[in-house]
Amino acid sequence: MNSVPIEDIVKAFELEVIYMGDNPKIGITTSDINRPGLQFAGFFDYFASERVQVVGKTEMTYLNGLDPQTRFERLCQFFKYDIPCLIVSRGMEVPDYLVEAAKKYDRPVFRSQLVTTNLISKLTSYLSSALAPRITRHGVLVDVYGVGVFLMGESGIGKSETALELIKRGHRLVADDAVEIKKVADNRLIGEAPELIRHFMEIRGIGIIDIKAMYGVGAVINNKPLDLVIQMELWDDNKEYDRLGLDEEYIEILGVKLPKIVLPVRPGRNLAIIVEVAARNFRLKNMGYHAARELDNRLNALIQMNKER
Repeated sequence: MNSVPIEDIVKAFELEVIYMGDNPKIGITTSDINRPGLQFAGFFDYFASERVQVVGKTEMTYLNGLDPQTRFERLCQFFKYDIPCLIVSRGMEVPDYLVEAAKKYDRPVFRSQLVTTNLISKLTSYLSSALAPRITRHGVLVDVYGVGVFLMGESGIGKSETALELIKRGHRLVADDAVEIKKVADNRLIGEAPELIRHFMEIRGIGIIDIKAMYGVGAVINNKPLDLVIQMELWDDNKEYDRLGLDEEYIEILGVKLPKIVLPVRPGRNLAIIVEVAARNFRLKNMGYHAARELDNRLNALIQMNKER
């Protein structure tokens, strides 16, 4: 199971450490956040103790209004659970009684200057991204007319050269050679370059080039949803390639189905223009216009009309 080290949360959100405890290697395994108002009231059925616990003004006011004995018992019962941490929002004063109970059960306590709703929203977004299932695939990811096009194929087939021509034509590079893909929703994949090779591209015969330095900041983008996969392969005279586009192929990555186009490569074909056309055609299909089906409908209408004569 994926987990996010608690130190990463502290660093990303600039949390003030009130008490860290003796186990700094705690990992957070879910992006859901819990506000423990019901637990402070004594209701622990279905308590989501595996979540980050966020205490806002409402919960703190309620705690301060309890009599000391009841408050101590509720906090002891709360901290007995194996919670990853507790974060007090709004930069509020963290009472000694809360810190003492946390120390008794060795539970980390932090303070954030963010308001509660903003903190929860940002935490959820951060954890959803950090905990998303991910995989690294060989290929090139480019943004063509707003479409995330993932170029796949054997090494040396011309993926990087095609991407370079697309960049020259005004499109943007996301990643070359290695693409980190993460699943951020049931039907949504995001691709990005590993930090080490971000904005770099390898061109055989020239070597490594820096796309951002060479073409400007507008030629690169850090991440992009994957919309279309283009499988590049050497032209095979014995293979029948799709000439109409009526049959649609798909490829599955991390359980998400993506439309796939097989693009045969041979000298004389302008691959960059073909990729541009594929991206435009993909957008048209999403808007409800399918050129191959339109032609098929016209042919069927013509045949029907001839039959009726």
